[in-house]
Amino acid sequence: MQTLTTQAELDAFCTRAQGYPYVTIDTEFLRERTYYSKLCLLQMAVPGENEADAVLVDPLSSEMSLEPLYRLFRDTSVVKVFHAARQDLEIFWNDAEIFPTPLFDTQIAAMVCGFGEQVGYETLVRKIVKQQVDKSSRFTDWSRRPLTEAQKIYALADVTHLRGVYEFLKAELERSGRTAWVVEETQSLTDPAIYDVVPSEAWRRVKTRTNSNKFLAYLRELAAFRESYAKTRNIPRNRVFKDDAMVELASTKPTTQEDLSKSRLLLREARKGDIAEGILNAIKTVNAMDADSYPRLPKVNDKLQVNPALADLLRVLLKAKSERSDVAQKMIASTAELDALAAGQRDVPSLKGWRMDVFGSDALRLCEGKVGLAVKGNKVKLFEL
Repeated sequence: MQTLTTQAELDAFCTRAQGYPYVTIDTEFLRERTYYSKLCLLQMAVPGENEADAVLVDPLSSEMSLEPLYRLFRDTSVVKVFHAARQDLEIFWNDAEIFPTPLFDTQIAAMVCGFGEQVGYETLVRKIVKQQVDKSSRFTDWSRRPLTEAQKIYALADVTHLRGVYEFLKAELERSGRTAWVVEETQSLTDPAIYDVVPSEAWRRVKTRTNSNKFLAYLRELAAFRESYAKTRNIPRNRVFKDDAMVELASTKPTTQEDLSKSRLLLREARKGDIAEGILNAIKTVNAMDADSYPRLPKVNDKLQVNPALADLLRVLLKAKSERSDVAQKMIASTAELDALAAGQRDVPSLKGWRMDVFGSDALRLCEGKVGLAVKGNKVKLFEL
C-alpha cells in the first residue's frame, strides 16, 4: 500500500496514469472547521491488480503540490471516474478552478442503469463487484497523522472497487445506447455557478416564515455579510452567526452594540468587534434603502396555476416510464417539473434531450389531451383520445 508524499511521486503516478483509458479518484476531507473543504487525502487507481496500481496521496505533506493531478485532469484521453463527484469537484474548483475532463460519475450512471435514485457506493460494490466495504473508518478525522492501517485500507477501497463498478456500468451503457445520457447529465457538475455562492443571493438558503419585503431586505444584507466574512476568513458560516440568530436580527433590527447584547441567539463573539460592526452596517444599509430595492418573493397570484388532476396523471405516467426504461424517476423529472408542466410551462429539462424520448413526448400529449392513461393488471398504458 503506497502513500505518495511528494510532488515527484505524484508526478510519476499521474504520468503513468496517462497511459491508461481511465483512472478512479476519491477524496477524504473535513469541513467542520472551515468554509472551504480541507482536502486531507486523495486516492487514485488505474486498471490492474498490482499494489502499484492504487495509491494514497497525502496533500497535507509540505512537499506535495497537486499540479501533476491537474495535468492529468486536462488530459482528455483518460476518463476520470468518481462516485457522487460533486463534493470532490468543489474541492478542485476552489483550489485551482479546474474540472477533470472527461468525467464519469458512477452514481449518475447507476441511476441510468436501473440501480435507483442516488445509489450509494457500498450498494454498487455489493451488487456489481460482490464485495463488502468496511465502514469502520467512515467517521474519522482524516487530517490526523499518521493514518492507521485500517484507515488506509478503507480509503483505498473507495477507488479499487470503483474500477469494477465503472467497467460494468460503462459496458451496460454501451449495450443500452445510453452513454450520451450520462455525458449530458455529468455536464451539469462542471458548471462553476453551482460551487460559487454569491453573497447577495445567500439569503435564499435561509428558512423563514416571514415574507415581508423589508424583513427580507434585512435578511439579504445580513446573509451577504455573513457569507463574505466566512469566505474571506475560511470559517464556517455558523461560526459567524447561525440562521436562527440571523432571523432574530432581521426581526429586532439592532442599531447599537447594546442592542446586540440583548440578543438571545447571537454568539458572544458576534456581539463585538468586526462581526458586530458588520451586523450593524447591514441594518444601517437597509434603513437607508429605498423600498424599491427590497427583495420580493412571488405573489400568490404569480405562482403556478397547477391543474392538480393533470399533475397527478403526470406522476402516474412518470412512474410508468421510469419502470419501463429502468431509469430513476428523479433523474427523468422532478415533482416541481411535473407541476410546471401541469401549469402550462414548457421550458423544463424533461422536454429536452434524452428525457424527451423517454418521458417528455408522451407527457406533452397527455397535457394536450391527445392521450389518456389506462391500467391493465399492474401496468399503465397510453391510449389515443
